[in-house]
Amino acid sequence: MNDEKTSFSIKHWKEDDRPREKLINKGKMSLSDAELIAILIGSGSKSESAVELSKRILNASSNNLNALAKLSVEQLMQFKGIGQAKAVTIVTALEIGLRRRLEEALEYPKISSSKAVFEIMQPLIGTLQHEEFWVLYLNNSNKVTHKFQLSKGGITGTLVDTRLVFKKAIELSSTAIILTHNHPSGTLIPSMADKKLTEKIKIAGNTLDIKILDHLIITEKAYFSFADDNIL
Repeated sequence: MNDEKTSFSIKHWKEDDRPREKLINKGKMSLSDAELIAILIGSGSKSESAVELSKRILNASSNNLNALAKLSVEQLMQFKGIGQAKAVTIVTALEIGLRRRLEEALEYPKISSSKAVFEIMQPLIGTLQHEEFWVLYLNNSNKVTHKFQLSKGGITGTLVDTRLVFKKAIELSSTAIILTHNHPSGTLIPSMADKKLTEKIKIAGNTLDIKILDHLIITEKAYFSFADDNIL
């Protein structure tokens, strides 16, 4: 009787049949939907393996992950073998998948002016009481593909590592970048340090064939553009 009960435990299966080991050895694409869900819930019951339980849940959802994603925690808990913790895990994983798809579907904004940069960055750094330095990474259509907080400092300044600027650019295959930082003081006049840093990054970008399109100083209600002022 004990052998019959333990046979439903994944740890007693052949290694090639265990979802976790299968994922590690053969890759995520080798797993069925039921096997992926089985990894999430971790275990089944004395009468049913995690994979069989997952198959039963999927079958009730017409074997459709989108239909499964519509089930609430309470609805999932109606399945024998699914407690609150397992139900929450399933709902969380499917919600992450949904949000990832939504992000992928978003159209990257195209930068056509310094004002477009201001509209992207002002909500992030315009009202902060400390200084932050951010970089926008663009593709060859001048569309923003990534926003990256390079550094965070005090009221009067922040340190910037030029190597990190371009390490990220290379990782993202960016053809151009835009530098931005805020001035908590509200002043829109670039400091000598701002100018020297911009020039340093521009020279490094020329070497790597990555253009520096602009550098914006951002405050709550206004901005200063190096490109617009012809000092880039």
